[in-house]
Amino acid sequence: MSLKKTSLYAVTTAAALSLALTACGGSTGSASSGGTWDKDATVNIGSLYEPQNLDNTAGGGQGVTEALNGNVYEGLFRLTDDGDVEKLLVADYKVGDDGLTYTFTLRDGVKFHSGKELTSADVKYSLQKVLAEDSQSARKSNLEVVKDIATPDTKTVKVTLSQKSISFVYNLSYVWIINSEAKNLKTTEDGTGPYTLAKWTRGSALGLQRFAGYWGEAAANKEVVFHYYKDATALNNALLTNAVDVVTSEQSPDALEQFKNNQNYKVNDGESTTKLLLAFNDRAKPFDDVKVRQAVSAAIDDKKLLQSVWGDYGRLIGSMVPPTDPWYEDLTDVNAHDVDKAKKLLAEAGYEDGFTFTLDTPNYDPHPTAATFIKSELAKVGITVKINTITPDEWYTKVYQNHDFTATLQEHVNDRDLVWYGNPDFYWGYDNKQVTAWIDQAEKASTTAEQTELLKKANRKTAEDAASDWLYLYPQIVVANSKLSGYPLNGLNSQFYAYDIQKKG
Repeated sequence: MSLKKTSLYAVTTAAALSLALTACGGSTGSASSGGTWDKDATVNIGSLYEPQNLDNTAGGGQGVTEALNGNVYEGLFRLTDDGDVEKLLVADYKVGDDGLTYTFTLRDGVKFHSGKELTSADVKYSLQKVLAEDSQSARKSNLEVVKDIATPDTKTVKVTLSQKSISFVYNLSYVWIINSEAKNLKTTEDGTGPYTLAKWTRGSALGLQRFAGYWGEAAANKEVVFHYYKDATALNNALLTNAVDVVTSEQSPDALEQFKNNQNYKVNDGESTTKLLLAFNDRAKPFDDVKVRQAVSAAIDDKKLLQSVWGDYGRLIGSMVPPTDPWYEDLTDVNAHDVDKAKKLLAEAGYEDGFTFTLDTPNYDPHPTAATFIKSELAKVGITVKINTITPDEWYTKVYQNHDFTATLQEHVNDRDLVWYGNPDFYWGYDNKQVTAWIDQAEKASTTAEQTELLKKANRKTAEDAASDWLYLYPQIVVANSKLSGYPLNGLNSQFYAYDIQKKG
């Protein structure tokens, strides 16, 4: 699971807006958008999401994925910006006739930033790190089908599964391959990617530098600096003053006009996988009653909320599945806004006079705004909402780990994450045996068509049960200086590949 975590620190001085990384020389190439580009350029990237630490198995948050995934660390496979899975550190692989054995042959000539050559032992270590008891990896539960990892030679990894997993290769794209001898991974790194970590100034910026020993095509720029800001206003000001060249995900739609009407900038509206959820604790009263969940979902005008936060951007989807997932269906009509229906359902559930509950709300935008809106909407049907504002770290402990909540707001950034509704132990506690069976059968499916059919059934049932209220799908708005090209446009899992970015001199 990946959850959005905003930076807790402000960038407070002009000096903090830049890292001591100076481009050398002035070599140029042919830019994909026309003209010439500087191969030794420094690309400055603006973001609201600073890593909590640099280890994606230790609660690094959205920020560590955004900055390091694909840039510093690589997997056996790569999830492209268009959602396709490609071979990366594997030269080839074979699947056994039983669908349980996967044999991977590693690429030749791949070295870690420390200089050590990639071996099968590093792959085994990286998989074990994801599966470790204390791992907070996004795909830990999905990879628990791994039964055995063998390394018959330095270039071969043989993985045996306990059951068939049609998503196994896809899930491997989440696994960073790390030097098995590396230490202190919360503050340092040793990956195989096109960049090495240059300097991380907490609360300010994180710099990456082109890795001279990279096995593949060299990065199109020499240095990348992720600059971190506390709010969208500061981020936009940085773009306007050329402190940054591109914003990974625009969070202030009201500010877009100043960029749309300026030839020095380009506004790109891509595809997002980030869903804003009102997540119920389906184990706890009153949300253990499906009619109560349906009533709350019907009482909230999701369209009005989306427009108040994002204007004409974003979309309603009515489920956990975004349009980029193969099993997407528009289910916005299942629990559509209907105040009269909400009141009727509450009465049928024995709450004709309403009830009171506490909504645990992360302290960064848009959660406080959404919480206030929800409180106002539910008051119309007699439900009283007490808003309890907490930090991201408090949310992780209280809600995600301890399940100590009645309802909460949270963003889920991953694609293909419907599968968590098949796990009754997940933090929201949804437990429908038929849904669990469909999701389990889908993972064991022999064809993608069979998988898609089963997951469409599971998706519709979770929507009908109002397992959560999926308030809206975020837009993915990337705003960039017109001198830039080659930056990613879509927000799949919050990754932001920087190695193709070209900057005109």
